[in-house]
Formats: sequence, structure tokens, C-alpha cells
Amino acid sequence: MIKQLTSKQNLNDAYERVYRNKGSAGIDRVHITELKSILQTQGKRYIWQIERETYQVSPILGVEIPKSNGKKRLLGIPTVVDRVFQQALHQVLQPIFEPDFQQHSYGFRPQRNAHQAIAQSLENINSGSKDIVDIDLKSFFDEVEHYILLELIYKKVKCKPTMKLLRSFLKAPILTGGKLHKRKKGVPQGSPLSPLLSNILLNELDKELEQRGHRYVRYADDFSIYVKSKMSAKRVGNSIYKFLLDKLQLPINREKSGIRKPLNFQVLGFGFVPTYKKGEKGKYQLVVKPSKWKEFKEKLKYLTKKTIPTSFEERIDRINLLIRGWINYFRPASIQAKLKKLEEWLRNRLRYCIWHHWKKPERKRKNLIRLGIDQGQAYAWSRTRLGGWAVAQSPILGTTITIKRLKMKGYVSLIEYYKR
Repeated sequence: MIKQLTSKQNLNDAYERVYRNKGSAGIDRVHITELKSILQTQGKRYIWQIERETYQVSPILGVEIPKSNGKKRLLGIPTVVDRVFQQALHQVLQPIFEPDFQQHSYGFRPQRNAHQAIAQSLENINSGSKDIVDIDLKSFFDEVEHYILLELIYKKVKCKPTMKLLRSFLKAPILTGGKLHKRKKGVPQGSPLSPLLSNILLNELDKELEQRGHRYVRYADDFSIYVKSKMSAKRVGNSIYKFLLDKLQLPINREKSGIRKPLNFQVLGFGFVPTYKKGEKGKYQLVVKPSKWKEFKEKLKYLTKKTIPTSFEERIDRINLLIRGWINYFRPASIQAKLKKLEEWLRNRLRYCIWHHWKKPERKRKNLIRLGIDQGQAYAWSRTRLGGWAVAQSPILGTTITIKRLKMKGYVSLIEYYKR
């Protein structure tokens, strides 16, 4: 297998993937733009070392990023060179383990995505399985026991150099707080290998659930089990807790785990509410969880902050990028009514930016006249004592800086994009 890993085609594919994904520099501060020249000059030496089991993996750079709940998540960033060889290793391991992965595992797999996981959750609920065992694994990526994971991989991968390389990546120390820390467990998020390794380990859970005949959905370390009574949910929850602790040595976050009904259950940013359509009594539909709406609005608010030093066109480009990504992800949910209200607020924010950009009263007067306002009104509004936000919501800008004019500047309507 090591020859397959170090083959020219596999390494070229790995380089292309790592380069496309960009990402930050690792502990050596080497940027992704320098990667090609390094591989051209040092690549053969690295390959020689990997095949002879002498390749030295660099320590990982630990970076904390904020989570939506106010806490922080630790990312482990390998050097750009190590990322290429991790990606190359991923590419030879994936085809070996993929056929053994179960039907209801949706995260980080070819032709699988979050929308399929959400659709399966909704189908489970609407099929009558409305008692949900919601299990949260405590700091999953930090808790993975290396020896359990390596044993699972060794059952299918007998190549010694490949296993040694994998073990080196797993045990690479991490730099946090200015100090290097040894790692005896965990697969830090941020490396090309961690999603596949998490699937290899949690596939053991999937197989256990399949063997027991349970309805379930798993996306990476996010999983839930769907049964038809509270008593069954308690029994299943307790036995799965035991399996996770005894067989996989994965601790449970008991505060975040529990038995849910659809109304108080959320998964991958979506929630569930009853649908009142005729003939669908007892059925549920998807909605966006409130915190995701709040995050979306906060990001739009930042991008429409009048003091950001950017051109209006650049501002619109960044807003459009956010809008497209958010709506594409949450399109399966019922979001049209809230989008309409949010769009009215967003357009006023953009008008406020324009009003602020005009700055001086005389410039405001001239621009209002260009937009069709008579001279007297233009003069009065250009000298108004009203605040900018009040002016943005007034008819004077609403009837002049119209949706049509905003679109001419590249603005993408939330509602129109949602309906496409």
C-alpha cells in the first residue's frame, strides 16, 4: 500500500486537494503558496523517507476558534507538507473502508451530505418514531483512543510503513500556549484524516445499531436514534451509553444527551414543528433553529456596518456569498416568511450604508436630486436632524434606492434566490 500512497498520481491528487482547500500555515509558518516549490525540491526525499519509515512528522499547531455557544473548539493545523501526505493517506484508506460503512452514516462520505441526514431524521419522525435518543459525545475528537482506532485499521491494512505513518500522524505533539504537548489520544479537527478516522471508529456504533434493527442517523459524531415509546428510548439509550463506554471508550456528555420529542429536538441546525397541511395530521416539517437565524443576522449586520472601509460593490459581493451559502444549506426548511422580514431589514441596512457614504449634506442633496427627488425635498432631507437609521427606513430612500437599483449594483434578493 505504501507504493500506492507515494505514487505520482496519488500525490498529485493530494496536492491539488490541499491547495484548493487553502487553510492556514502550520507550526513552520509555511504558507500554502510555497507548497509547490517545496514539493518540487524536497518531494523525492520525503517519499524516500516515508517508504523507509524515517519520515519525521511535524508537531501540530493548536488554534482555538469560538463556537456558537460561546465556548471554544481546538483545531489542530498540520504543516502544509504533512497535509499533503495526510490527504494521500486518506485517498488510499477511503476506498478500503467506504464499502463497510453503513447506510445511515452521512458525514464526510462520497455522495453523502447533511441534507440527506436531515431528510432521514424527518422521515423517521413522520413514520411514527417520535421518541428520540439524542446522544452527545463529550469532546469526541479529543477522546478517541489511538489503540482502538489503530486496531480497527490494522484489520484491513497490513502494510507496516503505512501503519507507521498513520501512527506518527496520530501521535504528533500539539503546540498550545507556547508549549508542546504529547498526545496519547484524540484526532484533532483540522487535518485531512480526522473525518475518515472518526467514521472508521464510529462505524462500530453504526454496525451495532444496524444489528439491533434501530432507526438512526449519524453525521460525523452527531447521531440520534428513533424509537416509538419513551420506555424503549430509555432502554436503548442506556444500552448504547454502555456500548460507547465499554467498547469504544467514548464518554457521554450527559448534560446535552437525553430523550427528546420532535419539538425539542434539533439536528445539524434544523428543528421540527408540526405541519398543519390538510391530510398531514401528526406530521412534522423542518425549520431553522433560532440560534442559526441569530448568527445569520449578526453576520449580515457586520457586513452592513457603515464604518467598514470597503466599496459598496465589495460589500455586496461578501453579502451575496453569505446569502447563497446560508440559503442553500437551509433551503429544505420552511424559511420564506422569515426571509421576507429579514430582507426588508437588510435593504434598510444597505440604504443606511449608502446614506452614510454620501457624508456631506451637499452631496446628499445632489444624489437625491439625481434619484428623482425635487430640489426642495432634497435640500430638506440633506439637512435633516434625523439619524441615519431613521432616514434609511423613511420613504425618501425607500422610493429612490429601490430593489431594482440595488440589483443593478449586484444585490441578490433573499426571497428570489430562495425560490430559484
